[in-house]
Amino acid sequence: MKPNSKNNTLSEKVFEPLAARMRPTRLDEFVGQTHLLGKDKPLRRAIEQGVLHSMIFWGPPGTGKTTLARLMAEKANARFEKLSAIFSGVKDIRAVVDEAKKARAETKQATILFVDEVHRFNKAQQDAFLPFVEDGTLILIGATTENPSFELNNALLSRTRVYVLRRFTEAEMLQLIARALHDKEKGLGNLPIEFPEDLQKILINAADGDARQLLNLLEVIADFAEQKADKILVTSTLLTEVLQENLRRFDKGGEAFYDQISALHKSMRGSSPDAALYWFARMIDGGCDPLYIARRVVRFASEDVGNADPRALELALNACAVYERLGSPEGELAIAQAVVYVACAAKSNAVYQAYNEVMRDVKAHGSYEVPIHLRNAPTKLMKQLGYGKKYRYPHDEPDAYAASENYFPEDMPQRRYYHPTPRGLEGKISEKLEFLRRKDKDKNK
Repeated sequence: MKPNSKNNTLSEKVFEPLAARMRPTRLDEFVGQTHLLGKDKPLRRAIEQGVLHSMIFWGPPGTGKTTLARLMAEKANARFEKLSAIFSGVKDIRAVVDEAKKARAETKQATILFVDEVHRFNKAQQDAFLPFVEDGTLILIGATTENPSFELNNALLSRTRVYVLRRFTEAEMLQLIARALHDKEKGLGNLPIEFPEDLQKILINAADGDARQLLNLLEVIADFAEQKADKILVTSTLLTEVLQENLRRFDKGGEAFYDQISALHKSMRGSSPDAALYWFARMIDGGCDPLYIARRVVRFASEDVGNADPRALELALNACAVYERLGSPEGELAIAQAVVYVACAAKSNAVYQAYNEVMRDVKAHGSYEVPIHLRNAPTKLMKQLGYGKKYRYPHDEPDAYAASENYFPEDMPQRRYYHPTPRGLEGKISEKLEFLRRKDKDKNK
């Protein structure tokens, strides 16, 4: 495809990307985040009054974090400094602090320091802000896509307020497209672009709530749209070509990743095979290693299905083996099969709870001796010492069960850790254990 001539004329006049050109210059132009910027909301009042505080903007990419920080600086008549935590260090922070001190002394002007990807600063770099945030030298606005409670120091968090920014809704994205298509000064309004709304919604879905991505894609589409008579037509064929690259990637160590694996787990635990399949597909579509998901399904089969349906563990292990043999995409179907099976299976976390409880006991108490009758006696000396003496061989007892026998250490009270549920095969296990306990009681009468 070649850009049409009219678009080339526009490109000669404007070199800034569309997303940068369409950045709001007034708070009233800002689209979205109404939970923070709606009428009478505390953050909006603070911005309008020019009374700002240090804060953290937490939200997905392309939700307006940088734009909002710039608008705040302009409204408060403050200096705006920007650092990227990826490329900056303590030396850069000190340079900004020196300039901020100079500006405050000479012009009484406040300095807003916007730090992009603030979660990428290490502890020492985060600590470098603290005295200057405390004494008002800097108004820190940090932007992060990661959960601040995991990624930022408590000391820094205690000196800032966290605001959560949300992905743009479909209605808000349609508003952004309309504004870009009609704005003749900064947008594409000088071009007679015909972009049907149903195709706009496909673009919005591909942008995945990211306004910057949306406008970048819109600019590419405008460059390559087909010229027909006096119209520039956006077609479904063009959209397919532009959107062929997967746009819904997630950071495999990031918040979105762990949110989605959590949603998958909870859907399987909640016996919702359809929702479980959806989250599985979302993670595969996002670039997750299928074997990672397969391993999580194996864990789930033990933790949440357990003995209610032991076949779940077997199927989950088989799914791992199938994927290792077939690879992607063929092997992903076996994992999907395991996801559906464990979601539909009877649920029991009885083994999981029993294991955790017994581990607490083992860690809390000393190393009890193994009772003499349970010890192995492979040598003559051990037999002389009584190892294995008085051991009752269950196969020689009625029902292959040595009623009332104690298998715990002698100094430890007998405990019941495993409480099988009445669901699935575990219901049968529960009946068997109750039968054996009755035999214990009869033996002790």
